[in-house]
Amino acid sequence: MKLNEMIKNRAEMLGTMREFLDSHEDKDGNLTADDAATYAKMEAEFDALTDSIKREQRAADREAELNKPVNTPIIGKPFVGDKEEKKTGRASNEYKEAMLTALRTNFRQVSNVLQEGVDADGGYLVPEEYDKRLIDVLEEENIMRGLATKITTSGEHKINIAATKPAAAWIEEGGALTFGDATFDQIFLDAFKLHVAIKVTEELLYDSAFGLENYIITQFGRALGNAEEDAFLNGDGKGKPIGIFNKDKGGHVLNTLTADIKADDILDLIYGLKRPYRKKASFILNDGTLAQLRKLKDNNGAYIWQPSYQAGEPDRILGYEAHTSAFAPETAIAFGDYSYYNIGDRGSRSFSTLRELFAGNGMIGYVAKERVDGKIILPEAVQITHLKGWKAPTANNG
Repeated sequence: MKLNEMIKNRAEMLGTMREFLDSHEDKDGNLTADDAATYAKMEAEFDALTDSIKREQRAADREAELNKPVNTPIIGKPFVGDKEEKKTGRASNEYKEAMLTALRTNFRQVSNVLQEGVDADGGYLVPEEYDKRLIDVLEEENIMRGLATKITTSGEHKINIAATKPAAAWIEEGGALTFGDATFDQIFLDAFKLHVAIKVTEELLYDSAFGLENYIITQFGRALGNAEEDAFLNGDGKGKPIGIFNKDKGGHVLNTLTADIKADDILDLIYGLKRPYRKKASFILNDGTLAQLRKLKDNNGAYIWQPSYQAGEPDRILGYEAHTSAFAPETAIAFGDYSYYNIGDRGSRSFSTLRELFAGNGMIGYVAKERVDGKIILPEAVQITHLKGWKAPTANNG
């Protein structure tokens, strides 16, 4: 009930803000200094309430996950003897327990069972349950993993793209046939290495009350997710994926504005995208950019931005979902079908330990690694509008 009340209050607050603008703006859409200060305070309260709603939504999602049944009813016939399928390898309980023991002992106690999951660099592959939970954290912290197409690869992955297509032609009765050649381009998904390292004190490590497993999964997952999202949006392809905002190999640039953005510019962005891609299209933009869109109205005087009125539903712009990311550039807006952005995931993550580096100060270092690539395979599926003052984004190195 608290979450629904907060969403209702936010909707009412938005109505109050819009009424304030309608009644205080002059004919040119300007506010006096006092009115601008009042409206800025209202915006700050609105943003704070939006952040609170997001926190409550995440908490509700976690509670829903914890409230799921921990077992399933027995509906089949009893097994005779030991016929139940036993999990093996990285899916087994023995592997999971061995990994946790190795983490707590700084890999001084390494069970032979862990040898079943050793990667090429000498690290130990995480148990399958850990890996699934790491993926869950990545998807929660990373909007692109929820929108893009994910492909699990075992090596360099080749994607064939139709560059030209045959066209139909009218011919006279008995006339000669004309043939067109279908040509194909190829896009390759590589596997760039992404890593994150954390330090844990020995006291915490040996404290059985400390939830080491959840801490590492959460911290590693959040750090990897943030680095991925930055690269999926802004990456330049040099040792990292190519982002959708990349000026050369990202989405198709529709236009670059030289004046402040207007509602008509958003309409141009929507209808500049080919109709088949609009079916599943949505916006990706920075939170700061969204603030500019809140005041825009269409030709009928209706605000183009519609906040969510239901828990778990995204905000919308002219009816299309709007996803915000702190890593999206403040001077660009993307609109398109992001399923044409392919993420090549090499699969399992791995843990390793830094045995000597922090030995002198009572700290133990752990490293998580993954290999991943990403690029848009059809640039025309995503349209980009550059706003006034646009500069090419620079992705962090993570």
